[in-house]
Amino acid sequence: MLTLTLVVMVCAWGYSQSSPSGKVVGGGCDGCNLIYEGMPSTLFWETIIPDSKEPGEPLIITGTIYKKDGRTPAPGVILYVYHTDNKGNYSATLTQREGRRHGHLRGWMKTDDKGRYRFRTIRPASYPNRKIPAHIHPIIKEEGINEYYLDEYLFDDDPLLTADERSKQEKRGGLGIIKLIKNQQGEWIGQRNIVLGLNIPNY
Repeated sequence: MLTLTLVVMVCAWGYSQSSPSGKVVGGGCDGCNLIYEGMPSTLFWETIIPDSKEPGEPLIITGTIYKKDGRTPAPGVILYVYHTDNKGNYSATLTQREGRRHGHLRGWMKTDDKGRYRFRTIRPASYPNRKIPAHIHPIIKEEGINEYYLDEYLFDDDPLLTADERSKQEKRGGLGIIKLIKNQQGEWIGQRNIVLGLNIPNY
């Protein structure tokens, strides 16, 4: 039953479709197909990723996804995000299969009629013994074209986010570097708006 549901969902969203030019939108994406493993049958514009026992500092990200013109809200767009735990690992659950690559801290949203999305999670840590900034991976799925990745969510106050790292940003969907502010409840709050197709090859 689960397999059938997944197949129907994939077909309905046009999985593996390409752009009108016949080229793959985004230039290809290793692991983007994992968006479908574990995807809930019903998606909302906001989601909570970890359970209440997940260690780490709480983080809330909000934003609006716009159409290519950068002004018109884009409803019905799936945003999938995944990231490391508070030790910098993609720690998986026992029930995950291929999706183990993305760990257990992963979530799905579908923008509302105003193009809004919001997710609550914990602030990820950078990879152990490496100098890569902490980040959150986003993948977009629009109806009628294949999945494609955006620039990672990066945090402006991260000491590992050097000038060199900042210069590497492709600005896929817009700039992914966000400023975080901690509120009175001890939650990190950030905002990122996304423009569909912006700096996305073959869009």
